Amino acid sequence: PGIALAEELINKAISSKDEIVFVGTEYGIEARIIPKEPYQLKFIRAQGFVGKSLLSKIKAIIYLSLGFFDSLRILKHINPQVVVGIGGYASLPTIISARFKGLPTIILEQNSRPGLANKILGNLVDAIAITYQDSVSYFPEHKTYLTGNPIRKTIIKRDRHSAHSVFSLAHDKFTVFIFGGSAGASSINRATSEALNYIQDLRQNIQFIHQTGNKDFNALKESYRRLDFKAHVAPFIYEMSEAYSAADLVICRAGATTLAELTAIGRAAILIPYPYAAGDHQDSNARKLADMGAAKIIQDKELNGELLAKTLRELYINTYLRLEMQKMSLALGKIDAGDKIVNIMLSLIKKKS
Repeated sequence: PGIALAEELINKAISSKDEIVFVGTEYGIEARIIPKEPYQLKFIRAQGFVGKSLLSKIKAIIYLSLGFFDSLRILKHINPQVVVGIGGYASLPTIISARFKGLPTIILEQNSRPGLANKILGNLVDAIAITYQDSVSYFPEHKTYLTGNPIRKTIIKRDRHSAHSVFSLAHDKFTVFIFGGSAGASSINRATSEALNYIQDLRQNIQFIHQTGNKDFNALKESYRRLDFKAHVAPFIYEMSEAYSAADLVICRAGATTLAELTAIGRAAILIPYPYAAGDHQDSNARKLADMGAAKIIQDKELNGELLAKTLRELYINTYLRLEMQKMSLALGKIDAGDKIVNIMLSLIKKKS
């Protein structure tokens, strides 16, 4: 979402690439993703709090204090016009520091049920941009805006032919894209490996793109090879827009950004919510799509190869059902979310000045 906003600022000629600075931790996904982008990245000390042991919580509080001073130093150096929090523990000290300095602030709440950091920050910031109407009750209504979750414009492109070529896959086969987050998901990987045994009769008609994470990469690659399925298997896939474009069906977790991307391009999905997400927000996110007929849900505790294969087979065979899911998914998409949030940011800057 942060990169999507950065692109929107550049496309509208409001900021240049060197005027946009990301702040995060050395252990977050930003440490791997942002260096591949043309933006500055600064690190602060911060750790997660929710769901941790007592010792880890004490450590997180100490790191929060250190992160506050790290953030103050960064903000003093770059002197930003506006500070945006996109959720998570790294946002907390940065946004608090920005408020301490009197800077305009806005947070994005991507889930239907906010996390602890955004619940705290909602009372401090100038504006809150939410993805789901259900989130309104958690924040002061007078400064809460229903915008949707911003996505990168590249996600929306739909050149299926060239997308298949990127992964050296056939253009005329049913394509399933599987991923479980940036580090993979062992339960999804394990169930997929088992599921291949139940759909061997489809191997001439179906192919896969699978982001496994580092841990399960070799085992999954061998499973596809042994059972003679055509597949592009990788620990991490950077060409997400091409993977989405190539896919007829997506099997994945139910993180907010993932669902925003799925609905923006209208993809049918089998969602397997991460069971340990803070506040069980992934389950809430997934049910929004399932209730609208845009996705099927398999709970992680119920996930196995036979059930996954059965659900996959149903969506492969029942073209009408799959197309209806795509239609409903697309109806839920908000491709102008980034534009709406940028306009709110500009309004905050103007009001402050």
